[in-house]
Amino acid sequence: MAVKVLLVTGDAAESLEVLYPYQRLLEEGYQVDIAAPSRKKLQFVVHDFIEGYDTYTEKPGYTWPADLVFAEVDPSDYAALVIPGGRAPEYLRNDPEVQRITRHFFEAEKPVAQICHGPQITAAAEVLAGRTTAAYPALEPDVKAAGATYQDGAAVVDGVLVSARAWPDHPSWMRAFIEVLRTKAPAGGE
Repeated sequence: MAVKVLLVTGDAAESLEVLYPYQRLLEEGYQVDIAAPSRKKLQFVVHDFIEGYDTYTEKPGYTWPADLVFAEVDPSDYAALVIPGGRAPEYLRNDPEVQRITRHFFEAEKPVAQICHGPQITAAAEVLAGRTTAAYPALEPDVKAAGATYQDGAAVVDGVLVSARAWPDHPSWMRAFIEVLRTKAPAGGE
């Protein structure tokens, strides 16, 4: 039986930040379950960087079905957690079930990958204090307010936490996360 990884997300998550780790982890031999506020087809978005804009732009992205709802998640069934960015973390961070799930992975010292606005969730779950993390650069004050150190990097590794700024960091971020995952929970369950 495949080792399971949980990906928590919702509407307005960044398409690439959901689908890249999802497919990359499947390629490695992991089973990936997507949990969301409700079991439905989620609407993701595409964030892009356009010269002359002060911030990123947003367009409709891919749709993808959620496998289960947060309340159904038994985090002890999963070896690792992935928290994509986009706008979804802005409202997901307030969900007590998301906070419960997130705390489990940190308390059990299981691998966690977060990117872009994902640290909004780990900050709300009160598990960032004393850690070092990357995030979308505009979140530097939020990371510091959570008691963490912000690091501007493509693959920031702090123990079992692997973080990145945004989807352009995917190759470095996933490479580092898979190295941690292979050590803590190999796909073959070895």
